[in-house]
Amino acid sequence: MKKKLVQQTTEHFEKINQNKPEYIFLSPGRINIIGEHIDYNDGFVLPAAINKYVCFAVSKNRDSACTLIAKDLNDTYTFDINIPLKPIDTLWANYILGVLYELKERGHILNGFTMVFSSTVPMGAGLSSSAALECGVGYAMNNLFDLGLTKEDIAVIGQKAEHTFAGVNCGIMDQFASVFGKKNSVIKLDCNTLKYQYYKVDFKKYSLLLLDSNVKHTHLTSGYNVRRQEVEEGLTILKQRFPEVKTFRDCSEAMVLELRDALGETLFKRCHFVVKEIQRVIDATIAITDSNFKRLGQLMNETHLGLSKEYEVSCDEIDFLVDFVQKEPTVLGSRMMGGGFGGCSINLVEKGSENALIAKISTLYRNAFAIELKAYKVKISKGTMHYKN
Repeated sequence: MKKKLVQQTTEHFEKINQNKPEYIFLSPGRINIIGEHIDYNDGFVLPAAINKYVCFAVSKNRDSACTLIAKDLNDTYTFDINIPLKPIDTLWANYILGVLYELKERGHILNGFTMVFSSTVPMGAGLSSSAALECGVGYAMNNLFDLGLTKEDIAVIGQKAEHTFAGVNCGIMDQFASVFGKKNSVIKLDCNTLKYQYYKVDFKKYSLLLLDSNVKHTHLTSGYNVRRQEVEEGLTILKQRFPEVKTFRDCSEAMVLELRDALGETLFKRCHFVVKEIQRVIDATIAITDSNFKRLGQLMNETHLGLSKEYEVSCDEIDFLVDFVQKEPTVLGSRMMGGGFGGCSINLVEKGSENALIAKISTLYRNAFAIELKAYKVKISKGTMHYKN
């Protein structure tokens, strides 16, 4: 798949420009094993890069003219790098322009270039195709113009680009996972300090399967903002009763249970989920270190229950997929992944059982919701890279 993507992107570049690209770069999408909605709640996340990529074929130009070619969308955007950059109506171009804007804001000197890109990261499935695009562009510019950026610089620039040019106030996890990804390793990331630790993972007779609900409900943005307000309100109440509490990391389940009446049922559920999920990430790293995948699967199941019933960010379609899959003997764990209200479930399943499982659940899902299910078998891969034959 990777070689085919590189070949198709390179051939498209050659066809349009009548010469070979100087560079080929690959930037991966990401999954999050566990730690959902915890990046803004002072906890840890456990993401990994996956073997779905955005591929970039790039060459420098002799002048300040820039050409961006989105192969999959059959669309092109041209501009002059020396003219002030502003967001435009073309969303895909804004992710790239945002990165270039942030680089110029930092004082880096850029020249003209031609870029063709194509992707196997599904859009809108919660696998962070936008972060893969942003980080790939940052990585390409760093190599093309010898900017001296660190991996952390590239991740932060990608995040800022999404804030300023795409209007999405995202956390750092997606960009960090895309850049720092390591083959067969998950990353325990502190989203506050950006301190991180790799945990080697060999799933042995198990594999990761993503089931894409093919829905994205409009509650995502509004629901996300409301949840942030609720947990902030809950934390304020907890701090008043327990002065030693600075963040949810300092909070125990016993504290939340003690203040159940003071919090009220809604805030109690939100805070209880956050405190439990912070602990689940720590427990998951232990399970991975011990190759205890049954335990990891249990933690994933617990996370989904919390997301669905306590944090209330799931939806009927995702609950249907998870509830069915969790009952299958070949499945160790299943949960929704991402912001919620649609997108993908992530499933830890026995190797060799994937196709039968996909066929079975696809039919049931189609009958229940009249929606075609998509499925992706993924492996944990290396982060953004310079591809050399």
